[in-house]
Amino acid sequence: MNEAQQTDFVKTVEQHQGIINNLCRLYHSNLEDQKDSRQDIVLQLWKSYPLFRGESSVSTWIYRVSIHTILAKIRKQKRRITTATFDDLCESAAVLPLGVDDDIQLLKSIIASLDADNKALVILYLEGYKNKEIATILNISASNVSTRLNRIKAKLKNQYQKLHHATK
Repeated sequence: MNEAQQTDFVKTVEQHQGIINNLCRLYHSNLEDQKDSRQDIVLQLWKSYPLFRGESSVSTWIYRVSIHTILAKIRKQKRRITTATFDDLCESAAVLPLGVDDDIQLLKSIIASLDADNKALVILYLEGYKNKEIATILNISASNVSTRLNRIKAKLKNQYQKLHHATK
């Protein structure tokens, strides 16, 4: 890369660092793991930057590279993201601080319990991406995205209702 491309890359990463940081926090509770993933993502973005053709938005490209990097790391290390069991969620929900955002905290806990692939789907959906865009980012079909999202929504709704009633 020439100097202008390097400068453009740094600006692009700085402008979209929120995407990278949020994904790292969502997939890793440990600060060191978050930093490692962020570094891995920036490295992958650097490597793929010359190949970025602008066929999608920069944020879509960053999501795609970030999610694939995180998922590849998880699979490579052969470790599972710690997912809370239903009982664990009930216990943690019972100790959530009372306040205006109780429902949001409860929903975040439930989303955190999803496996890595389904969590990626939900994150992209909540960010406002359409099924076709999500399919492109995750390399799956749009109909697969729709089917999986419907199943995840039903699961989240069911768990939310159970947990919401358990905390009242």
